Amino acid sequence: MTREDIIKPENLVYKKPTLLNDNTMHYCPGCSHGVVHKLIAEVIEEMGLADKAVGVSPVGCAVFMYKYLDIDCQEAAHGRAPALATAIKRLWPDRLVFTYQGDGDLACIGTAETIHALNRGENITIIFINNAIYGMTGGQMAPTTLMGMKTATCPYGRDAKIHGYPLHMTEIAATLEGTAYVTRQSVQTVAAIRKAKKAIRKAFENSMNGKGSNLVEIVATCNSGWKMSPVAANKWMEENMFPYYPLGDLKDKE
Repeated sequence: MTREDIIKPENLVYKKPTLLNDNTMHYCPGCSHGVVHKLIAEVIEEMGLADKAVGVSPVGCAVFMYKYLDIDCQEAAHGRAPALATAIKRLWPDRLVFTYQGDGDLACIGTAETIHALNRGENITIIFINNAIYGMTGGQMAPTTLMGMKTATCPYGRDAKIHGYPLHMTEIAATLEGTAYVTRQSVQTVAAIRKAKKAIRKAFENSMNGKGSNLVEIVATCNSGWKMSPVAANKWMEENMFPYYPLGDLKDKE
């Protein structure tokens, strides 16, 4: 078989999404962000919405989305991505508008913006990367940090008497009247990646069809912040994160 035979369309098994540009990703090896970026690019491309997609990302690792996705992007102040996304969608209702946020941003400084945008039923999608830690700024405790989990700001482990309990933002979102689709997924295996892509596609379709607000949580790893190898981080996530943040759809109005 020649090289020409291999690259024929009928022999193509996989190709890089056209909306994922050629910039070298700066994310740490094993980070979940790159995988989720790829899924977003694939879904937008498959929906034929490259010219109508607007992504909004705030401060944190999520902010660099604009470097890798070849779509229109806006940067929001820390935690305010849902508010900015609300304005964009109301001004341009024919656009696919989504936010891309980490747990520290979405569930701490941005708690009010997140809850109220979802409760209003804004026709946007919030993609929520939950790795239970502040990844960019040095590994501090986040609202989603597990009980007993050690971070830079709780070196002896999270203690409910001192720090309170982890916040279940996705469960909260599922109780709000404005939400159409609320789900929690992951991207550590091929099977998980396929489920996550399906969830993102459903959320985006809801946004475009005016069905209300959507939240897609991705339980993720931060092997640098957790001080683990990528393989060990995935194992730790499966053994510790999944029992506390169980995967699956929490709400689907359909």
